[in-house]
Amino acid sequence: MTLESAQQQLQLQLKNLYAEREAANITDWVMEHVTGKKKIERLLDKHMLLPENVQAQLQQITKELRTHRPVQYVLGETWFCGMKFFVNEHVLIPRPETEELVDWVVEESEELKVKSEKLLDVGTGSGCIPIALKKKLGSSASITSVDVSKDALQVAQKNADALGADVSFLHIDFLNEDGWEGLPVFDCIVSNPPYIKRSEEKDMGKNVLDFEPGIALFVPDEDALLFYRKIALFAKEHLAKNGFIFLEINEALGKGVTELYNSFGYVVELRKDLQGKDRMMKVNLIPSTQEKIC
Repeated sequence: MTLESAQQQLQLQLKNLYAEREAANITDWVMEHVTGKKKIERLLDKHMLLPENVQAQLQQITKELRTHRPVQYVLGETWFCGMKFFVNEHVLIPRPETEELVDWVVEESEELKVKSEKLLDVGTGSGCIPIALKKKLGSSASITSVDVSKDALQVAQKNADALGADVSFLHIDFLNEDGWEGLPVFDCIVSNPPYIKRSEEKDMGKNVLDFEPGIALFVPDEDALLFYRKIALFAKEHLAKNGFIFLEINEALGKGVTELYNSFGYVVELRKDLQGKDRMMKVNLIPSTQEKIC
């Protein structure tokens, strides 16, 4: 089997599972992974015969992809903020809108002076947010990241080690307020918490429902703002007076999250993602309420 025929066969196997463009992108990703060759190199070497072990690897990858298992889990890798991260079923696959949240923090880093201050990431998953912030903000940023899942923390630590990012990972159930006692005051809190209501499952694909960790995705319909409320409560004692909170949100809950933080005495700035959806917010204290809330 030649490189060209292998690529054509893989894309054909995927065409009934994915849109044409997505199938092509997945095919390119897989072929680069198994051959180590970029697209232009594969075009130049399209008549090259693939070794039997590579053909066997492709067959196994194709089999897994046809079960709707995300390509990121099949290959054990994904890209975030220009860096390669290891991922498995214990962590969510990082999304582009989360990169936008990281970029927003970095954009305002000079004004917020977070480069030399303390940051907290709530719900680390793969570690993509704290690691990207550490790499972008520099060595003077002190970043702590917490998660309820020990398995996720192992993935995050593996990524931090591979990427040379000094992040402190802690095993904490953030919903349990008793776990907050040992945490210090932070100048910036960042989080992409669970925010999908259980009733929204029917609109989601098998690749998400069957493989990504539900604990990192879903909240009860009757308490959809659970994590945002806990972060607001935590910030009353653990956010510096001039500190900020950056959050990723459910596009349908922008009004609700805004009203929640307003009720705590915070001012909220909503920001749309590149798709034009309300997906992130910056929160800070109204000056006149700082003493009361903090």
